[in-house]
Amino acid sequence: MTVFHRNETRDPLPERLHGGVIAIGNFDGVHRGHQSVLNRALDEAKGRGVPGLVLTFEPHPRTVFRPDQPVFRLTPAPLKARILEGMGFGAVIEYPFDRTFSELSASDFIHRILREWLHASHVVTGFDFHFGKGREGGPAFLMAAGAQEGFGVTLVDAFRDENAAVISSSFIRSLLAEGDVAHAAGLLGYRYTVEAEVIGGKKLGRTLGYPTANMRLPAEVELRSGIYAVRFRRWDGSLYDGVASFGRRPTVDSDGEALLETFVFDFSGDLYGEVCAVSFFGHLRDEVKFDGLEPLMVQMREDEKEARALLSGVRPLNDIDRHINFV
Repeated sequence: MTVFHRNETRDPLPERLHGGVIAIGNFDGVHRGHQSVLNRALDEAKGRGVPGLVLTFEPHPRTVFRPDQPVFRLTPAPLKARILEGMGFGAVIEYPFDRTFSELSASDFIHRILREWLHASHVVTGFDFHFGKGREGGPAFLMAAGAQEGFGVTLVDAFRDENAAVISSSFIRSLLAEGDVAHAAGLLGYRYTVEAEVIGGKKLGRTLGYPTANMRLPAEVELRSGIYAVRFRRWDGSLYDGVASFGRRPTVDSDGEALLETFVFDFSGDLYGEVCAVSFFGHLRDEVKFDGLEPLMVQMREDEKEARALLSGVRPLNDIDRHINFV
């Protein structure tokens, strides 16, 4: 997968990517609503025999304008790129979003970025896409500019789920905050996934017979504390089932920082320093403070049994889920 970062030296896009169909959007979560736009771009690219590309923006605009309120990212940039690769895109262009870029006029965005730099032959985006200083550019502006600059434009209507509700990243974030990872997966089209480096811990789990791979997630992650059935992916692509605890370990360390601690089934070895991924398949229970280690260990054995049973029957939700959690 090729990821390009726009920079001030105006490094040209490789010629093999010229004339592509460009899907434009932030696409945080790459949920089923986003996928309706992205799949339309892929179909258009296939029909034209040209590359399918994604133009997205990093960091999230809200992080720039409200740095004191960092947004809970469903798919940080590396994970987003991996999902888009699984969908079949030839490249992802991560355009740096800063205050200077936010002052760019809609006309300059069209001419300097879409035409001069990307050489777009066609653009696909959502029906409510706005761009340029003060969000001055909208759907009508984009279509008129495309006719003038020589590229086509496809606007995709809002995608609705089986209950006729519009899917949004903010609603998915609220589901994760409630621990409803199953519902979130239905809207994402794949199981919610995090990536982080495995760090050292107090090694209490090892003494209890449940050694864990510990990860520190970004502070803005709003996943509900609790115990989850998960799938664990190492850097080399190998997959393992597991059971994970996210929270502050109230029985043994209630004042500690929130960590994701995964007991990886049927694995022995050193994972320290590896950047691994954990995908959430089911919420088993909330965190509970037990009266000592013995009842905690009894419950951990029950958690393992329940997680193994749940994971034994899982199937891919779609090709993206297969790419992340089954291959």
